[in-house]
Amino acid sequence: MHISELDTPAMLVDLDIMERNLARAAAYASSHELRLRPHTKTHKSPDLAKLQMDRGAEGIAVAKVSEAEVMLAAEPEDLLIAYPVIGAKKLERLVAVAGQTRVTVSLDSPEAASQLSSAVSTAGLNVRVLAEVDAGLGRIGVHAGHELLELARTIDRLPGLELDGFTFYPGHIKALDDDAFESLERLAGMVEATVEDFDRDGLSRRIVSGGSTPTLFHSHRVRGMNEIRPGTYIFNDRNCVACGCCQLEDCAASILTTVVSTARKNGMMIDGGSKTFFSDSLVTGTDGYFGHILEAPEARFFKMNEEHGYVDLAASPRKFAIGDRVRVIPNHICVAMNLHETAYGIRGEEVVHKWPVAARGKLQ
Repeated sequence: MHISELDTPAMLVDLDIMERNLARAAAYASSHELRLRPHTKTHKSPDLAKLQMDRGAEGIAVAKVSEAEVMLAAEPEDLLIAYPVIGAKKLERLVAVAGQTRVTVSLDSPEAASQLSSAVSTAGLNVRVLAEVDAGLGRIGVHAGHELLELARTIDRLPGLELDGFTFYPGHIKALDDDAFESLERLAGMVEATVEDFDRDGLSRRIVSGGSTPTLFHSHRVRGMNEIRPGTYIFNDRNCVACGCCQLEDCAASILTTVVSTARKNGMMIDGGSKTFFSDSLVTGTDGYFGHILEAPEARFFKMNEEHGYVDLAASPRKFAIGDRVRVIPNHICVAMNLHETAYGIRGEEVVHKWPVAARGKLQ
């Protein structure tokens, strides 16, 4: 099928670029003796999770139990739920997942550990657990030092739980500037000190898990970390370009749209708005636009309603007619993908594969 036969808006994935991204990350992880455990939040597809594992990933990560249920179709040998699992219904579903593959859970409280212990030990199962430390984002995770050690000790003595190490997320490190590298050095110091704390206490730290897409290719700077969990790297997006962790030609995913109106002078409307792209601005705050139009790099995608995308063409040498099609690289591909039911894999102008976005809307 030719791209022109697709109805719009349509989520496109350039398979050549995606495969190059996967190969680069796998080679980097292997050369630095890092376990690569991708977070599937970006693609939300068991097909792509399996492809990642076939190309060097050692297991996968998800945020929610409902995502874990979907990702069982990829047949992972090691599945990390990188989010505290709270509540009887979620724990019941987690137990069912743990009966089908090896499960690791990250958490940051004795309450979450106690609930998990009760659920899995009642079912006669064991799960691995990573104690979560706050690396600087101020979201989830206890403080390094005494607080983390107390949490790890609690996990270590609860039935059904096997302490496997500790985890963190350096989401506060975005643009790769001098401040970012200073933050990475501080992070490395915290990780090294925590490894020493765990060793002194005789606590397992088989896995020291961290990483992100912005910091992916600088993960070796974080001494003591042995596992990385990037997500967006499989596709990349405009945020990644703004952060400096990839180039525009490394962005595999784009959204094909149709020009539906040219009534505004020096402007056009495309058939994708906030229900197609989501409304995230760039994480760097460098502009207020919502995507990069490949066919008109100088155009400004400056506003969205639910179904309308406003594009200013004043600076663009190319003008468009109703019915023309343009591809837009979104700011944040993870949330954009969650809005689409199907993704289409392309090589050149041909659609060669399509897959359902099977984990879209899995919030529980």
